[in-house]
Amino acid sequence: MPVEQAKLNLPSKSGVYLFRRMDGRVMYVGKATNLHSRVRSYFSTKPDRKMIPSLILDSDDIEYIVTQSPSEALILERQLIRKHKPRYNSRLKDDKSYPFISLTKEEFPRIRYTRFPSDGDLRWGPFPDAGAAKRVIQLLRSQFGVRDKDCNGKDGCFSKHIGLCRGPCVDPDGYPEIVNAVISVLDGNAGTLIKSLQDEMDKESKSLRYERAAIIRDMIGTVQRTISQQIIHSRFYQDCDAVGFASREDTGSVTILHAKNGVIQGQVDYPLIHRGDISESVACVLSEHYANRKPPQTLLIPSPLGDSMENWLDSKREGKIKIRIPKRGELAKLRRMADKNAEIHVLRHRKISSGSLEQNAANDCAKLLKLDSMDYVVCFDMAQMSGEERVGASVVLRKGRPNKKEYRTYRVKTDALDDLRMMSEVIERWLKRQDEWPDLLLLDGGKTHLKTIMSMLKKYDLDNRFPVAALAKKEETLHMIDRDPIVLNRSGRVLVHARDEAHRFVNKYHRKRRGKKTLLDPLEEIEGLGAKKIQSLLRQFGGRKGIDYASIEELMTAPGIGKSMAEKIYQHLNG
Repeated sequence: MPVEQAKLNLPSKSGVYLFRRMDGRVMYVGKATNLHSRVRSYFSTKPDRKMIPSLILDSDDIEYIVTQSPSEALILERQLIRKHKPRYNSRLKDDKSYPFISLTKEEFPRIRYTRFPSDGDLRWGPFPDAGAAKRVIQLLRSQFGVRDKDCNGKDGCFSKHIGLCRGPCVDPDGYPEIVNAVISVLDGNAGTLIKSLQDEMDKESKSLRYERAAIIRDMIGTVQRTISQQIIHSRFYQDCDAVGFASREDTGSVTILHAKNGVIQGQVDYPLIHRGDISESVACVLSEHYANRKPPQTLLIPSPLGDSMENWLDSKREGKIKIRIPKRGELAKLRRMADKNAEIHVLRHRKISSGSLEQNAANDCAKLLKLDSMDYVVCFDMAQMSGEERVGASVVLRKGRPNKKEYRTYRVKTDALDDLRMMSEVIERWLKRQDEWPDLLLLDGGKTHLKTIMSMLKKYDLDNRFPVAALAKKEETLHMIDRDPIVLNRSGRVLVHARDEAHRFVNKYHRKRRGKKTLLDPLEEIEGLGAKKIQSLLRQFGGRKGIDYASIEELMTAPGIGKSMAEKIYQHLNG
């Protein structure tokens, strides 16, 4: 039952609210400065978000957790979204936490790549690109010799011998300076470090300690080379961050461009699941991005964030942030550039994930049918016209994707005129050439098709070798032996795709076969009217002449012909 406003009794305090279903599933998590006022707004006659009416219908109750401040509510909201993965919330694609670079709180600090920094450790991040974090560590170790393992050897470890560790366990002298240099570079304060090193080098040189001066000179070169690596320089605090956003359906991307003194230093991209509210998607990313780093002086955003989010950013910076939605000028150009980069990332993420989406569709269908796998599906369909050019075709889906190299066409060799006997003949020929059985054999048809093919398979003792199903177009109903019919939903979309692909392929072959023997039938010029529907019309009216003189209402009596198609046929034949 949809949640009712009259039954709610929420306090006028800050906190987090959860829309729940009767089965306990969390549908949405939100934060509020005033729980009573915020939740009441969901029952407005003109909701500000498209998803709200569906959320109200899908939810049975609203729970709440009171917090001490709006900032605590924001943190708790992020934790609950990560835990429950609510249907109506925007959330990061990768639900596990992003990695950090940390320096341990030890006598001789170690640099670490970790998703869960220890309390007291210095940390930088998070890094959406885990590979980037690892490359940063490799660079710092090779340039500075900061250690990464908890070693206590007397003669030094292998890392020391190959120059990746200065070996403080053997000779601790100078290691604190190395740690400070690493911290300065990661904080983006390398300029100050270089200036102090230059002063120290000059001082050592004037005191005729040239060997020590040369060591400092080399360290300056190391710092300069390190800060030139954009992979480090682009990931940390800058004077201005421009936030870009783009989406395609439920795939979104938030890109943050880092700029310093008007020069773009680099960018970070966060792929996410977008639920239609740009502000929510952007806030989701910013709460993650600035959870363990200091926000910049100026933040350029695509849409308002809300008071609680802005107050949280101020608290993270320990000062007021300039948050702007620029409309013109150089800052607007920078903001639009962030949007363009986000658009590129969305298209790239969709392209990369397209294969996995199809695999997910196959996996969803396997769960629906309670099968171990749906990675290999073969689907058959037949076509004919007035008993002539009787053909069949099979298509193959591998891991949810069409494998056109395995598509096959068949000409019916017997005198069979009905779909059942034609399909039985074609599949029988297919069986004899198979060296691999499918995870599912799919038929375009209903119960009768299924029983006919199962009887044929039984002759070869193959009725229990692989699953067989028939998909009827009426309500997309799937029939299997000893199971109740299933009306396919989104989880069965891979089967609908296979059936439609087989239908397209067999009709294409059928047109090709009859093209050289017969003139093109005027009915074939009608968009959406294929061989099977033409065959249905011919059977209903006993030939072409009956079709030519039929009214719209009479045309609608033919199986598979709806009102829209009947009107198209009538207009085409009668001008």
